[in-house]
Amino acid sequence: MTEKRTIQISLPSTGEEEWQATKEPLMSGWLTQGPKVAAFEKAFAARHNVKHALATTSCTTGLHLILAAMGISEGDEVLVPAFTWVATANVVLYCGATPVFVDVDPLTYNLDLKDVASKLTSKTKAIIVVHLFGLCVDMDTLKTIIPTAVKIIEDGACATGASYKGIAAGGLGDAASFSFHPRKSITTGEGGMVTTNDDELANVANMLRNHGAAISEEQRHKGPRPYLLPEFNLLGYNYRMTDLQGAVGLVQLGKLDNLLAERQYWAEYYCNELTSLSWLRMPIIPVNGNHAWQAFVTYVDPAKAPLPRNEIMERLQGLGVSTRPGTHAVHMLGYYRDRFGLKTEDFPGARDCDQNTMAIPLHNRMTADDYVYVVKALREIA
Repeated sequence: MTEKRTIQISLPSTGEEEWQATKEPLMSGWLTQGPKVAAFEKAFAARHNVKHALATTSCTTGLHLILAAMGISEGDEVLVPAFTWVATANVVLYCGATPVFVDVDPLTYNLDLKDVASKLTSKTKAIIVVHLFGLCVDMDTLKTIIPTAVKIIEDGACATGASYKGIAAGGLGDAASFSFHPRKSITTGEGGMVTTNDDELANVANMLRNHGAAISEEQRHKGPRPYLLPEFNLLGYNYRMTDLQGAVGLVQLGKLDNLLAERQYWAEYYCNELTSLSWLRMPIIPVNGNHAWQAFVTYVDPAKAPLPRNEIMERLQGLGVSTRPGTHAVHMLGYYRDRFGLKTEDFPGARDCDQNTMAIPLHNRMTADDYVYVVKALREIA
C-alpha cells in the first residue's frame, strides 16, 4: 500500500454556491417554507417529469404523508421489503396499519417479485417499493403481479435522478418520496420530496404537511387578507421544509446530472478493477435504465471470502477505508422481531444481504487516487 489515506464512506458535495444561496432567505427574513421551497419543488418536478413535487422535512415524513393522504389506516396492510432502512416499515405503523414484509433478491437488493404474490391479501392496500442504493425495481413485472387497486409507493430515498425504461423514479408509481440526507447524491442537510401525478393526492398531502391548513403560509401572506388564519379541516403535521434548505436544494439540483455522471464513471471503474476478486460480487448495472449510485454496495461471498465480512470491514478501516453494511434486515431488528414474532430465517434473502453486503466509498469528493487506493486495499485483503 502507498501512504495511508482516510477515505470516508460518503461526503456531501457542497461549497461556496450553496453558502451564497442561503443569503437571500436570511436577508429577506423568509426562513420557513416559502418562495425558495416553491422554486425547488418546481425544478425537481421538471427534472423528474412529474406534475407535483412537495418538499418535506425528510423522506420518512414524505412517506408518512403519502400513506396518510391515501387514507391508509388501522386494519390495512402495506407490503414492505425486508431489507431496507427501518423508516420504510416505521411509516406504516405511524398510520396504524400493518407492515407485511417481502423478501429481497440478493442480486439486486430489491424486492423479490416472486415473493410479492404470496403476501397479497384482501387487506393489502399498498406496496412500498424501495429503489435501493439507486437501482429501480422492475416495475413492469411488479405491475403484472399486484392488483390495480393496490397503490404503488416508491421509496426513492436513494434514487434521485434514477430511471427505469426512460421514466424517472418518482413517476413510476402512484407517489414517491426522496431523501436529501447528506449521504445522498444531493443534500439539503435533512429534507425530502414527495412526487406524484395524482392531483387529489397532491392537494391532500400539501394540506397535511402544513398542519392541515387549507392554504400555505406563502399563499396566505401574498393573499388579500394575510391577517386572517386559514381554515383547518384535516388533522395534519408540521412537515414543511425551510427556505434555507430550499435555496441549497436548488443549487444542488442544478449539479445533479454532473454528480450522477461522475458516480457512474467511478462505479464502472470499480466493477472493472474489482471483477478479479471472485469473493466480492459487484452490484448490477442496469441495461433498462439509469442507476443513481447513491452507494456502491458489494456482496461478500461467505463461501469464497478470505475473511468474514465484518473482519474485512475492520481490516479496511485500519487501512483508512470506511465501509458500511448495505443496510439492515428490518425483520431482524429488535422492535420488529419482538412485536411480530419474526425469525431471522423467515426472509433468507434479506438475512444474507444484512450479513454479507458491504458498501465501499463512492462520492463526489473522492479523487482518482482515492479510488485507486480503495481498489489496492481490497486486493491486499485478498
